Amino acid sequence: MVHELEESPLAQKLSETSGLPLCPWHILNESSYSLLYPKKNVTQCDLNELSVKLDIKLGGTWKPSNCVSRFDVAIVVPYRNRQTQLEIFLLYMHSFLQKQMINYRILIIEQVEKKDFNRAKLLNIGYIEALKLFPYHCFIFHDVDLIPQKQNNIYACTHQPRHMSSSLNTFRYNLPYRGLFGGAVAILKSQFELVNGFSNMFFGWGGEDDDFQSRINHKGLSICRFSPRVSRYVMLTHSKELPSETRFSNLLAGKNRYDVDGINTLVYTVRNSTFKPLYTWILVDI
Repeated sequence: MVHELEESPLAQKLSETSGLPLCPWHILNESSYSLLYPKKNVTQCDLNELSVKLDIKLGGTWKPSNCVSRFDVAIVVPYRNRQTQLEIFLLYMHSFLQKQMINYRILIIEQVEKKDFNRAKLLNIGYIEALKLFPYHCFIFHDVDLIPQKQNNIYACTHQPRHMSSSLNTFRYNLPYRGLFGGAVAILKSQFELVNGFSNMFFGWGGEDDDFQSRINHKGLSICRFSPRVSRYVMLTHSKELPSETRFSNLLAGKNRYDVDGINTLVYTVRNSTFKPLYTWILVDI
């Protein structure tokens, strides 16, 4: 698995200038881990203690202090009205990520209530806003209700876009169809620019992941996955959303919009932005 991961282009130079060694591979690549499960009853005390215990900096960012991480990763989470899931996610993920010695930031991109939820557009916004803070080379677009269960599911990018959450408990840890590319995905900055990000047209539930997968194929990229034993996730319980009535028509017309619908046509307004103890919060009107 090690040879598939794409290291940050800044890592080697930073190691040389700082005098710190690169974080060793053996920490990142142990071959066997037991299944992990999130704590379901999270208290405010748990969250308050977490930032101090794990030395998380304001904005939900962290990096190793005794070595230079090989991976600079922005984790972008689209969000609205999922407070319980968010608290579970934050409590679990910070500890999970630090064990992998990753330089990371968690960004929560929240949509105001005016329109139907547009997950894909929020991910585009998270990409743009993250790059204003740091030159991340790897982006992980992650639903707030998904929790990785294997510590050797490395939160870094591979040479090809990676479907990270391909083995999900709600599907009995089976992949429903080969074209699935949603939930949690990792993609290099250069690849995201190449495919022009996500479509901005998908308001309501469904369709945006399939459109994104089509964009990737259109540009000659292919999706990779780690083995089902590694890519295991638990989905946190929540109420189901009604499917969008326009998802199929948007999908059918998508191939005509790849170059004119995405990060190059993104329009939004930031209503609020705060470095919270465990994450960077950005409230947007789209």
